[in-house]
Amino acid sequence: MPLVTVTLRRPRDAAWKRTLLDTVHAGLVGSGVPPTDRFQRVLTLGDDDFIVDPRYPDLESPRDRDFVLIEILWSVGRSVKVKRALLAELVPALTRNCGLAADNVMIAFKETAWENWSFAGGRLLHT
Repeated sequence: MPLVTVTLRRPRDAAWKRTLLDTVHAGLVGSGVPPTDRFQRVLTLGDDDFIVDPRYPDLESPRDRDFVLIEILWSVGRSVKVKRALLAELVPALTRNCGLAADNVMIAFKETAWENWSFAGGRLLHT
């Protein structure tokens, strides 16, 4: 039940954004997320609204305008091993499919307890 938020600088065309979202979803499915569990959004911001350090923490080459922040909000309980495997698959796929340099991709995992999800109708499904 991940909720994916991708933040990037505009402009980006619809086909590129769709490819990026499809690539992220394929990586999540590969890590055990059901194929039909797809909830994604894209935030496109101008330069004044998206400030990132070009080299933090220790990059050899600086981030540039193609920098993409991917936030994955999902239920608590996935191991570091699962997260590492997802990163090992996803970052090269984003390079291949979207032309992103690996150092231009930042992924943040955020975890929440099962009882914090209501998918529809005000129902808590996992209590």
